[in-house]
Amino acid sequence: MNRNTNVIRFLYLFLKIGLAIALIGFIFFWFLFSPVSVTSYVIGEGDIVSEVMGVGTLDAKTKATISTKISGRLEKVLVDQGDAVHSGQQVALLDDQELRHQVEIEEANVTARKASVERLVAEKALAFSSLDLARKNHQRTKLLYDNQSISEEEYDRSLESLTTAQAYFDKAVAALSEGNELLIVAEKTLNFHKARLDDTVIVAPFDGVIIRRDRDAGDVVVPGSSIFFLISTREMWIRSWVDETRMSELSENQPARIVFRSEPDRFYLGKVARLGMETDRETREFLVDVRPDKLPERWTVGQRAEVFIETVRKNNVTLIPAHLLDWRNGSPGVFVMDKSSARWRSLKLGIRGRDAIEILEGLTPGETIIRPADPGKKLSDGKRISLP
Repeated sequence: MNRNTNVIRFLYLFLKIGLAIALIGFIFFWFLFSPVSVTSYVIGEGDIVSEVMGVGTLDAKTKATISTKISGRLEKVLVDQGDAVHSGQQVALLDDQELRHQVEIEEANVTARKASVERLVAEKALAFSSLDLARKNHQRTKLLYDNQSISEEEYDRSLESLTTAQAYFDKAVAALSEGNELLIVAEKTLNFHKARLDDTVIVAPFDGVIIRRDRDAGDVVVPGSSIFFLISTREMWIRSWVDETRMSELSENQPARIVFRSEPDRFYLGKVARLGMETDRETREFLVDVRPDKLPERWTVGQRAEVFIETVRKNNVTLIPAHLLDWRNGSPGVFVMDKSSARWRSLKLGIRGRDAIEILEGLTPGETIIRPADPGKKLSDGKRISLP
């Protein structure tokens, strides 16, 4: 009885162990040889663009701080931030009362100087006439004296009259010269004060838009202090910083895409306007100015933007999406579908675009790339696969 019981127990234990081994074997077989569910992508051809990226800000090529040439109090501010202005347009006025009074004084001074010069011209003419008469009288006197028709005393009086007339004429010439010089000084002084009066009218130096207003009526301003900040909208560009390692790929007039951070889902076309000639010693980046063909409806100077400069474009090449590329031992490749199995294929890559990579060798259009449907799964060479 005990012997039969022991046999039964042994058989039962043997059966349990066998079932456990069978279950483990089944599970092992299932994980090792069961097909992996995959997603597929059919290789095709298309166009690809290689781009160099830079990050920068919107700026204007021509810009200026509008200031005043003279110190004074702002009487009127005629424009405001956001206003469009044209070259020579009045944008602000200084208090000009004192300068106008000074101009009136100098105008009166010039008038007086002109009158003085006219009087001196008349005096010079009179002196010249007297000198001419004295010369003629002296010539006659000298002739009479030489003929001993008059005394030496009469000759001396004639010579004295000539000398006096000459001195009077020389004095008149000097006075006229001095009067002309004083008139010139007065006219220059008047022009100086007129120029200062003109400087009370502050004008725009070129066509543009007022970006910033820094002063209000009543403020006292001095030369160099900002009243407005003006830019010309005729030449706007993105001043973008690009890594120096991409320098050799860039040149002027290359096409570019511009993405403003205010409109991240839209891009604007543009071209490279100029390349910087200095690299930042800390960041190892240099400036590339990209001119947009069009600006957003709402823009601000200094707003951030990314630029993507096209360096290479190829048409009708073999492409794969960048996210499908795998790496093994530092070499790129993909798994392709070989009937119901996965096969590893090493690749030779070409240029990289935004979302795709050019394939030079290893794949042909029409082949199917596969990846595990479950990101936690992995493929191996020869692994059985199944499509959903």
